[in-house]
Amino acid sequence: MSELRGACIIAQSGGPTAVINASALGVIRTALDTNCITRVLGAAYGIKGVLEDKLYDMGQEDPGELELLRSTPASVLGSCRYKLADPEGDDTDYRRILEIFQRYDVRYFFYNGGNDSMDTCNKISRYMQAQGYECRIIGVPKTIDNDLNGTDHCPGYGSAAKYIATSCAEVWHDAHVYDTGTITIIEIMGRHAGWLAGSAALAGLTGCGPDLLYLPEIDFDMDRFIHDVKEIYGRTGKCMVAASEGIHYADGRYVSEAEISATDGFGHVQLGGLATRLAHIIKLHTGAKVRGIELSLLQRCSTHIASQTDIDEAYLAGKAAVEAAVAGNTGKMVAFRCTREGGYRCETTLEPLDIVANFEKKVPRGWINAAGNGVEQPFLDYALPLIQGQADYRLENSLPRFAHLKKVLATR
Repeated sequence: MSELRGACIIAQSGGPTAVINASALGVIRTALDTNCITRVLGAAYGIKGVLEDKLYDMGQEDPGELELLRSTPASVLGSCRYKLADPEGDDTDYRRILEIFQRYDVRYFFYNGGNDSMDTCNKISRYMQAQGYECRIIGVPKTIDNDLNGTDHCPGYGSAAKYIATSCAEVWHDAHVYDTGTITIIEIMGRHAGWLAGSAALAGLTGCGPDLLYLPEIDFDMDRFIHDVKEIYGRTGKCMVAASEGIHYADGRYVSEAEISATDGFGHVQLGGLATRLAHIIKLHTGAKVRGIELSLLQRCSTHIASQTDIDEAYLAGKAAVEAAVAGNTGKMVAFRCTREGGYRCETTLEPLDIVANFEKKVPRGWINAAGNGVEQPFLDYALPLIQGQADYRLENSLPRFAHLKKVLATR
């Protein structure tokens, strides 16, 4: 295949993670070092930056600042939740994207995100091919939810899992300070998949894990929940519960106190209030001291406890995306293939975007216990290698030193 010369765009989309910028660095650093890529551009706020012609010239950034992206939280280029229409029904946005690609001679496009971002990536890829415009488009996976189809796991999950497990172990100790009875309910992110909530069970490896654990893969039974909490509390005087924000009843209704009327750009209901609701119910049935705790955004932005494995693999995913595109691939997402027997090993591969976009990978039923209130050993064996390693961060005044980019707007 003949060499394709031209500029590239890297964009970030959806909710950030502790390591999404490590993936961006993998793309940026590799692209800057690749001769056939003539210019490296970063889109401000995801695909909206392309539509609005707001692109940063990444070649103008200081290499030392770029290197700090490995340990900088959130999406350094800015993110969005913007849903593109199907090009067959409305191609307005696509014509604009093509115009921008042509204006800057963009021949490579890398989109770093989750399920909906891969859908965006897939639509743009199909449109460019239909228009006969050669542009190699590769998705770079990202999501703390770990629900992307076609890959063993996603960059971002390992660090979030490590934060959750550590936080649960720390809360456990705090809850056992006094000789009075205490019930603690911890709400963990995860709308439809329970990978994050399941990671709370890793705290059990320290002897400080939750007594009960609820994932959205299993229909929730309030009466059974109350019975289980009362039984453990009556026997031990303590009970710690971890639950996914997306747990639901058999009829599909969310257990959370309120389904906030607002939705994101892709129509997903924003959930909240689960820990508060369950704590209120348990208080009424036990009279115990009950605390509801929502880990919230800290699950996805706590780089101070990020997994080094996660950082390394996030960078690898970005690097592999550029290498795959330069080699002639398009319409694919970088995926991980891993083995855990005889030691953990991970390598990258490629999966077609159309098997990734809009599909959700859930926790296998066999990895959840029969009672539906905990996980089995296979889950722990799966997740434990992903949280390994403590990152060595640059500090100033004993505080983390994050990247400060100049974000010089590109001109043409």
